[in-house]
Amino acid sequence: MFKINENYLKLPGSYLFSTIGKKVKEYALANPDKKIIRLGIGDVTLPLAPAVIDALHVAVDEMARKETFKGYAPDLGYEFLRSAIAEQDYKSRGVTIATDEIFVSDGAKSDSANIQEIFGENNKIAVCDPVYPVYVDSNVMAGRTGEYLVDSGKWTNVIYMPCTKENNFAPELPKENPDIIYLCFPNNPTGATITKDELQKWVDYANKVGAVIIYDAAYEAYISEENIPHTIYECDGSKTCAIEIRSYSKNAGFTGTRLGFTVVPKKLKCGDVMLNSLWARRHGTKFNGAPYIMQAAGAAIYSEEGKKQTKEQIAYYMNNAKVIREGLKSAGYCVSGGVNAPYIWLETPRSLTSWEFFDYLLSNANVVGTPGSGFGPNGEGYFRLTAFGTYESTLEAIERIKSL
Repeated sequence: MFKINENYLKLPGSYLFSTIGKKVKEYALANPDKKIIRLGIGDVTLPLAPAVIDALHVAVDEMARKETFKGYAPDLGYEFLRSAIAEQDYKSRGVTIATDEIFVSDGAKSDSANIQEIFGENNKIAVCDPVYPVYVDSNVMAGRTGEYLVDSGKWTNVIYMPCTKENNFAPELPKENPDIIYLCFPNNPTGATITKDELQKWVDYANKVGAVIIYDAAYEAYISEENIPHTIYECDGSKTCAIEIRSYSKNAGFTGTRLGFTVVPKKLKCGDVMLNSLWARRHGTKFNGAPYIMQAAGAAIYSEEGKKQTKEQIAYYMNNAKVIREGLKSAGYCVSGGVNAPYIWLETPRSLTSWEFFDYLLSNANVVGTPGSGFGPNGEGYFRLTAFGTYESTLEAIERIKSL
């Protein structure tokens, strides 16, 4: 008889955003007259940039002609896109990345979950707390996290690196040496960042203890301060210890079209084995690449028109972030984030738990956010709002919250 992967049974409850979706749906059905403003799930609201739309049309027309039709994409992705990435995302910042170190995929979420497959089950992971839940959940599914402790909300074989108001929501080096370290900057959910010098300490530490850093840079395009690194490869020695994951979902609005990439340097080895080769083998066998049409659209982002248009979209969302941040501060909330990331992290008022505040906000202001406890134990007592709504809905949401 067939067997199931019993590690899946260890996952507590449902996925965070599935739970949010279910609760909002139930509320909407019970209150059809209410206008709900969604600032919870980090989905974009602006349409794709005109340069991207033009590229999509051209690519679709190419697929309609025999002489320009494209079938399966190359395992690593099309050369034209990987060259644009190497040139404009890295060389422009003084970093040399070879095109065969770049793996184009259907999004950063997929890569964040799948990258752990090239590591042995006996590796111990370290995660920021709070943090994007996919990092831990994917390792639970792989049988790497031990047992779940309901009272603490922690896994027995996971090293948690507290990110609190006291340390500006940036983790300190762990006291117990991990094998795999997950870092996300600008951070989701807190919006926190660290300087290049601070990131260099992590690189030095990883090289010293023989750990690998999985660096999620999905929000690097939102960085506004000069001393914040856009890539971990700006740090010396990073190519021997770090894998970087990037996304087009938030910097170019590809949440509905899916495109991202991961960089695995050829200098990154476990003994004599290159992780680049392992990921290439995995990429080829369990292909989660993107079709030609989407890669052509991705390349359009690097055109002069595409860069200008996507920067305008980022500025739009960051203006929303400013509206949320300043509006909440004026209402007496303690907030962080919203400067280098499209997320605002706030303390829940009146000692409400994260989910209590979620219900309170939904019922009394008809505004949806994300309970901080869904991101880890240290997220309890906090709440995340995203800047991905429209400007008008963002203004209205803040006015509703301020009137509570």
